[in-house]
Amino acid sequence: MARVSLNPRRSPFLRVTEWYAKRTYGKVPDPVRALGHNPRVLRADLRFELAVGKWNTLDPDLKALAVMASAASIGCSWCMDFGYWANRQRGMDARKVHDVPAWRESDAYTPLERDVMHFAEAVTANPPEIDDEVAQRLVTTLGEAAFVELTAMVAVENLRSRMNTALGLTSQGFKDHCEVPARGQAKASATAE
Repeated sequence: MARVSLNPRRSPFLRVTEWYAKRTYGKVPDPVRALGHNPRVLRADLRFELAVGKWNTLDPDLKALAVMASAASIGCSWCMDFGYWANRQRGMDARKVHDVPAWRESDAYTPLERDVMHFAEAVTANPPEIDDEVAQRLVTTLGEAAFVELTAMVAVENLRSRMNTALGLTSQGFKDHCEVPARGQAKASATAE
């Protein structure tokens, strides 16, 4: 249960933010409502997220795996729920997104993807437990600019996941609205209606 109400005073800024969020995500994400209690924090967070969204050196799938591995390591169910939905919306393989919490046991990942998730978990550990060998492989394979972006994305997800967890935000049901029906299922359910 959220530790703050999800019904802040609806200022004009919050109303515009909610309108945009509904249009973009189909509903208002709980972090927006929680941060709405402090408009300066909400504004800063939105500006920051817009800037982060423009980072484009790292492959989007690698970025997603790093973010979700970090969120899973922290235990942020809200972040995992939203991450699953967002990455399925952009077409990422469902198995890769689904298996992140158990990536070590899954055969869905390449060696590079495994290194990315290993690194994300290591950076998220408290204190961080960076394996120099893994970090060097990532620098060599990705290049320094993408490695810096990878490191920054893990740090950003630590901010998100730790804030959402501290605020008591849990899964909001995004994942429930993104499953792509198997071939033939869509026709069958349309016929049944």
